[in-house]
Amino acid sequence: MSQGPETSESTAGGAKALAGRSAVVTGASRGIGYAVAAALTAAGVRTWMVARDPARLHDAARRLGNNAFTVPCDVADAEAVARAASVIGESLGGAPDLLVNNAGLFPLASIEATSPEVFAETMNVNVVAPFRFVRAFLGDMRARGTGHIVTLGSVSDRLAFPENGAYAASKNAQRAFHEVLRLEVRGSGVRTTLVSPGPTDTDIWDPVDPDNREGFPPRALMLRAEDVAEAVLWAVSRPAHVNIEELRLARS
Repeated sequence: MSQGPETSESTAGGAKALAGRSAVVTGASRGIGYAVAAALTAAGVRTWMVARDPARLHDAARRLGNNAFTVPCDVADAEAVARAASVIGESLGGAPDLLVNNAGLFPLASIEATSPEVFAETMNVNVVAPFRFVRAFLGDMRARGTGHIVTLGSVSDRLAFPENGAYAASKNAQRAFHEVLRLEVRGSGVRTTLVSPGPTDTDIWDPVDPDNREGFPPRALMLRAEDVAEAVLWAVSRPAHVNIEELRLARS
């Protein structure tokens, strides 16, 4: 069984309070999503892992042990998201304690080379799908006065890079949605956190080959998925009266 990512002593101490809670993590079969699911399950959180490839998802959950549950779902499909949210809600008797919106697309192309279909698909997966999950669970979170919604952003939600037309547009929209949500839930007991990492070494970079492409950092100098997961774990394990509104991560 995986022991999850390494955590600092202070993070591990705070994470003890998470034991027995529930979480939903999208894009959880690999990369940052898997690392977040690993960190949460290691902390005793019952974690519903959402991803579109059932075989890969079930294999990932198997490695994480009895606290991991699978909900195959293509987040680009509105009906699939509705079904997944319904299944999770029925299993839990309401909303999860934690929602981590992580699933996303990372297309790289100049604006001229980006088709309207790719642009729309990127916005759908990176912005509309998280909105759907938030909308599915927020009412229950408000009603009980507790809950935590984490959005996985990017350095591209503030900085512009060439070939990021679709991706940066989606991440800026995601950040704006987070900021509006933060204002609307303030004082309700529901917390919101935006975690925006710099380049992180996951298989999302495989088609790009940044080690051999000008303008990109080599993978050895990127953050690790576990670094991002530890930041998420730290944010969600703060005392209930503390809201970490935003974390920006970079390689030192």
